Amino acid sequence: MKIRRHDESGITTAEYAVGTAAGAGFAGLLYTLLTGKFGDQLLERLFDHVMGLLGIG
Repeated sequence: MKIRRHDESGITTAEYAVGTAAGAGFAGLLYTLLTGKFGDQLLERLFDHVMGLLGIG
């Protein structure tokens, strides 16, 4: 008796669509957050922290 095995390697078209939609939604959310006041504060804190670690700030 021969056993058939289904090859499930790779990704299907529907999974591509879901992954693309999720990626686009996440990118839109990040863009909205980082271009607003929150993004400005985040980048300023990050910059000040790095300068403090380097002993410059």
